[in-house]
Amino acid sequence: MSRIGRMPIELPAGVEVQIGDNNVVTVKGPKGSLTQQLHPAMSFNQEGNVIHVTRPNDLKENRALHGLTRSLLHNMVVGVTEGFKKELDVNGVGYRVAKEGKKLVMNLGYSHQVIVEEPEGITIDVPNPNKIVISGADKQQVGQFAAEVREKRPPEPYKGKGIKYTDEVIRRKEGKTGVKKK
Repeated sequence: MSRIGRMPIELPAGVEVQIGDNNVVTVKGPKGSLTQQLHPAMSFNQEGNVIHVTRPNDLKENRALHGLTRSLLHNMVVGVTEGFKKELDVNGVGYRVAKEGKKLVMNLGYSHQVIVEEPEGITIDVPNPNKIVISGADKQQVGQFAAEVREKRPPEPYKGKGIKYTDEVIRRKEGKTGVKKK
């Protein structure tokens, strides 16, 4: 049995889960509402404020989907209660970010400013000119948007300039070393 799949999902106070036909799951909580269609082979048993995900048999596909379905549902519950966030650091001389209305304006060493629109369901916060905090209820959407922002100027391996995740470690390369001539 899948170790992740058999773990129960506890619903905190104020979270409401509705499981419709064809496994369309809607989770409502204090930070919003998320809807997602989960695989129709999986089944859900709700007892009070605990949900168990079960699989119909031990076929390889169903074993793989068991843990995935449980993780997706758990991430939805965590998203509507606590939310998810990604932090990005901007390193480089003259590299800065600022928020103007619903737009993220970045000076990244190009001849022009890079402007990114804030998508629906995601909040961008700029606590200082070298830090970006992206938060929202949908884990996949937050991660995807953070990757798109990072892609505007990925960190380079020589000086580490660019946009990187706060917890990311950049493998550094040694630059060219001049060989002394005799």
